[in-house]
Amino acid sequence: MPIKWSALQVSEAMDEIERYIDAAQPFFDAAKQKAREAKTIPNLPGYMDDRLNRLIWDIDRIEAVRGAIASIRKDIPEEALRAEHNMPGQPALI
Repeated sequence: MPIKWSALQVSEAMDEIERYIDAAQPFFDAAKQKAREAKTIPNLPGYMDDRLNRLIWDIDRIEAVRGAIASIRKDIPEEALRAEHNMPGQPALI
């Protein structure tokens, strides 16, 4: 069945999103490190430790975004992408 959307544009969008994620990664790493340091504050109550653990877990979920990007890439029809590379400016119909 022919597609009516641009596989190339979707692929390029994923490239750009990956660049944003890659650029933000050092900030996520720094935030996670700061949260780990906060866990070492003397006399920190257990409920705060739990919340800090949750924060660290949430920061680690950036990998889920990378997984979503990979899933989108997997669903882009290769034939359409190749065809668009050969005919820029027009969506490929397969």
